[in-house]
Amino acid sequence: MRKQKGFSLIELLIVVAIILIIAAIAIPNLLRSRMSANESAAASSLRTLNTTEVTYQTSYPAMGYSPDLKSLGPNGADCTVAAQVTSTSACLVDNILGCASATACPKGQYNYAIVTASAAAPYADYTASAWPLSAQAGNKSYCSMTDAVVRFEQKVETALINQGACKNTANFNPLAN
Repeated sequence: MRKQKGFSLIELLIVVAIILIIAAIAIPNLLRSRMSANESAAASSLRTLNTTEVTYQTSYPAMGYSPDLKSLGPNGADCTVAAQVTSTSACLVDNILGCASATACPKGQYNYAIVTASAAAPYADYTASAWPLSAQAGNKSYCSMTDAVVRFEQKVETALINQGACKNTANFNPLAN
């Protein structure tokens, strides 16, 4: 009887089948955990935006709240030079969240935006919103207003969330801390 060197075809097929079964179990869990991490990051970024809006209102009382993300970010200014930090370039958030876009700023797997109901300064209110870039990025849309309560909606919005929609408690539920 000769000594066998290596593995037989059946043994290799069994090993491949076991690896495929483990992958079939692990990959959906990985995707769910990544989606959960994206949602947590969006809620955290909205909390940051609430804090920066209060800071902005305190720093620039004649302006009220910031009308958009661009004003909260650097907006092309050198944040290390104090004379360049103004109400239009407050340097309170990074240039990713405070991008120069007029509509929405993508960060991670979510879009972010701030809108105001007022047409001109002083801006008495704001609505910050976050919605996923794709259905695989998250299941929730978030919004927050001057009360600094982060609210979520289970369905995915694909556009800005206005203040009226954010106040609608039938759709948006307060996020537990």
